[in-house]
Amino acid sequence: MPNALITGITGQDGSYLAELLLQKGYRVYGLVRRLSTPNTERIDHILDQVTLLTGDLLDQSSLSLALDKAQPDEVYNLAAMSHVGTSFEQPVAAGEYNGLGVVRLLETIRLSRADVRFYQASTSELFGQVKESPQSESTRFHPRSPYGVAKLYAHHAVINYRESYNLHACSGILFNHESPRRGLDFVTRKITNAVARIKYGLQDKIKLGNLNAYRDWGYAGDYVEAMWLMLQQDKPEDFVIATGKTHSVGEFVALACGYAELPLPWHNYVDIDSEMFRPADVELLIGNAAKARRKLGWQPHTNFSQLVEMMVDADLRRISSSVERKYYYAA
Repeated sequence: MPNALITGITGQDGSYLAELLLQKGYRVYGLVRRLSTPNTERIDHILDQVTLLTGDLLDQSSLSLALDKAQPDEVYNLAAMSHVGTSFEQPVAAGEYNGLGVVRLLETIRLSRADVRFYQASTSELFGQVKESPQSESTRFHPRSPYGVAKLYAHHAVINYRESYNLHACSGILFNHESPRRGLDFVTRKITNAVARIKYGLQDKIKLGNLNAYRDWGYAGDYVEAMWLMLQQDKPEDFVIATGKTHSVGEFVALACGYAELPLPWHNYVDIDSEMFRPADVELLIGNAAKARRKLGWQPHTNFSQLVEMMVDADLRRISSSVERKYYYAA
């Protein structure tokens, strides 16, 4: 039975990856930061099947201890300061977690001399101000946020450790991938949660920034399969993972409102807030995953409409349930 260590196991991607690896017969360990209030809700349904270890990407000794306890065959680094907007407010923290934290983990693996395969969660935000479309593994990087800059440092660190120390280390350049488990501070989940609340009369408007930002949106449950496939290859390589199709934030809102059967034009439910525009925004991202299709045999199974409907459905059920409980206790 192979062992896997997942940093960021309590996040969206970590929870889906843990499920996948358990299905494949892995013994799964998860690295979590010690918090006063545990945030395991995304993995509560599999909590009895995984082993959680306390550690932090800022503390190399804790990483060494976790590696010693888990004895992993595969390490998936999904931990990060994952919100692009927040990175403008906390650029140093973004650099520590998304950049130097990755080097600490790589260095821990190198010093352990263990035969470990390493996956790094890279990002389409590396491309930023794009030089060509669609973007592939050979497209020039031009990040436009502290988040993207730190991730670029980590991306090149993985290449350096692969070439300098012969580590089986690779990066997945994943384009936007969403799900009902997405955090409420991300624009897609913010939209679907607001649409559900509007449906049940709990709010009137969705406050948003740039409606004309275009993204290549896929389903997180599909994308974690690509992570696993990368570590099953004989030769470590970096891969773009994407759907190859792009949609605007406005399209996302329109589809979500339509699926929830909200009356009137969708833009009547949107308030544009200039404070929500980023200092340097990325207008268009669309990925070319031809290499992943060719070498990994990977392709997405969930299209854009299915993704939006899945997320709206989940939030409608959640809000409906909370409304029913409210009326029950009030009665």
